This record gives sequence, structure tokens and C-alpha cells, in this order.
Amino acid sequence: MALILVADDEILLAEMLADLLEDAGYDVLTAPHGRAALEIMKNRRPDLVITDFMMPLMTGLELAEAIRADGDMHALPVILVTGAQGLLARQRPGLFNLVVDKPYDPRMLLAEVERLVQNP
Repeated sequence: MALILVADDEILLAEMLADLLEDAGYDVLTAPHGRAALEIMKNRRPDLVITDFMMPLMTGLELAEAIRADGDMHALPVILVTGAQGLLARQRPGLFNLVVDKPYDPRMLLAEVERLVQNP
């Protein structure tokens, strides 16, 4: 099954999202911030990244910029799950494949994950 990397500094939210994805059959790795996510990606290439916006050390925006700048990962699907920063992210076309506002509908998010994993 596809490997999903979840980057979120709010441990409870990351665990809830990981549980949702695992229950749907996905393999999931979690990272507490963007830098840790990039370190993980050096050894394990995910099929999709789901990131929060506001995180310490490296934001979700900076993580997406790093992914898009990497020749090997530039096409990797990235979903931003955010609260108030959705407008800022939407002003950067091509950076995120999808911007999802919190709170989100888990069924909708799972459907979008499936779509992006099938057709990156």
C-alpha cells in the first residue's frame, strides 16, 4: 500500500490523522516538523505528504517549497491541512496539490488522498 508522510507538530492531531490513514490501509510515517520530514524522505520516499502549516523549525510552506525545488521529489503530491493560513497557501499555485481547512471531513480527505496516490 502507499506510504503517506504526515508532518504536524501537534502530536495528537498527527496521531489521529495517522490512525485514519492506517485504518484505510495506508502505511504512515509522522514527523514533528518540516526538517524532520525532509530527513525521513532521505531514506523513505513517500507517495504523498500531508503537512500542517505552522510548525517549528520548518513550516509546511517551507517544506512544500523544498519538495518542489528537489529534482527527485518535485512532483510528489503535497496536501496542506491548515487553519487560518489556507488563504496564503492558495495564493501559491502549484505548491500544494490540495489545501484543506481545519476542521476537515475525514471522508473527503481520504477520497483526495486516494485520488492523489492513484494519479499524482
